[in-house]
Amino acid sequence: MYPRCGSNGSIQNIHQTPSSSNQNTEDEDDSGDNKASALSFKERRREAHTQAEQKRRDAIKKGYDSLQELVPTCQQTDASGYKPSKAAVLQKSIDYIQYLLQQRRRQEDERNALRKDVVALRIMQANYEQIVKAQHSVPGHNEQRLTDQDKFKVFQGIMDKLFESFESVPTNNFAEFSAGVFNWLEEYCKPQSLRTMVHGVLREQSYTP
Repeated sequence: MYPRCGSNGSIQNIHQTPSSSNQNTEDEDDSGDNKASALSFKERRREAHTQAEQKRRDAIKKGYDSLQELVPTCQQTDASGYKPSKAAVLQKSIDYIQYLLQQRRRQEDERNALRKDVVALRIMQANYEQIVKAQHSVPGHNEQRLTDQDKFKVFQGIMDKLFESFESVPTNNFAEFSAGVFNWLEEYCKPQSLRTMVHGVLREQSYTP
């Protein structure tokens, strides 16, 4: 109980009940809890940010380590014995990718050239089979049996002449090469041209066609 002056100058007693004292204590506790909660939230955010940043750095480091394992030039150390820097790893990776792209383009060009050779050989094979079939159908034609060695010599002679004639095809660029191949097929791979060529090879091998 505490004294208090009234409006008429008299002293009045103020009774402070236990409930009001408890209320003040609870308010102070709530305020402290709110501050602690706010501080804990900031700490959690800071911790989450730190973990995310560390995870990002670990992912970047793992990526650089993978590049060093995959790119052959990144596996070499410099004169000082240290591993290449991140900038050097990136540049060497770019150079290696460009090298692989050039190799791929070169292989594609070689594959296209081989495909054209296969097409040309198939055409020659079909024409040669037609020539042989036509010769066998000639009345009174006496087939001369040849050994496998003789057949190989005849085939080798025919292919040598065809490849010699194929050297006239220009190979400066793809357009000239394509046009040259078609011209070569029309000039040297026609049935009449192949028939003349086969007869010449047979005469050279001392066989009568």
